[in-house]
Amino acid sequence: MESTSSTGSVSGNRLCLDFANLPYTSGDPAPHQTSWLELIDFLAEKSVISGARIEELRSLTEHDPRAAGTLLRQAERLGDAMRLAFAAMLASEEIRNEWAAPINKMLSITEGHDELQQADAGGWKLGFRARHEGLEWLLAAIARSGAELIAEGASSGLQQCSNPRCRLLFYDDSRTHRRRWCSMTLCGNRNKVAAFARRHGGEKARAHHA
Repeated sequence: MESTSSTGSVSGNRLCLDFANLPYTSGDPAPHQTSWLELIDFLAEKSVISGARIEELRSLTEHDPRAAGTLLRQAERLGDAMRLAFAAMLASEEIRNEWAAPINKMLSITEGHDELQQADAGGWKLGFRARHEGLEWLLAAIARSGAELIAEGASSGLQQCSNPRCRLLFYDDSRTHRRRWCSMTLCGNRNKVAAFARRHGGEKARAHHA
């Protein structure tokens, strides 16, 4: 089933796929450089961070630009590795060790425990308390999501949009497992309009020569 995020972007139905899609969310088939604020907004939207932590991290480029730069480079390496791994999965090719390495590096810092935490809207939620206190833990949930998808292998529902100009990935959890588009309201409708124009253009040409 197709879904969208609170910001209106297309949801890939997996945290790792939404993260891998970040450089292509502008709609341009050429990737753009993910900015620090874009990364933090993504982590906030996916509830990896919340509350005062969001504003604290947004201003980190002013207070500790080195730490922000380091995390952004780690996020870029993680995203690059996952996109290469997912492309290999789609092509039924082998995933190289060097693509798994950045994912495993993030997984190595996930030592910790689950605990009950008070939710922002009231009540309680089950959250993960990392023992590691560095900024890298912000990427740990993304790395785990990617590792789980890779471990599913060829049997997973990993797909890429059928629009050749679209690079967005998604996890097909539809009932029929025949989803083709990142979004029916975007690429799906564009394909229908283009097909309609081609079909009726051909009919007009045949009528003209009749």
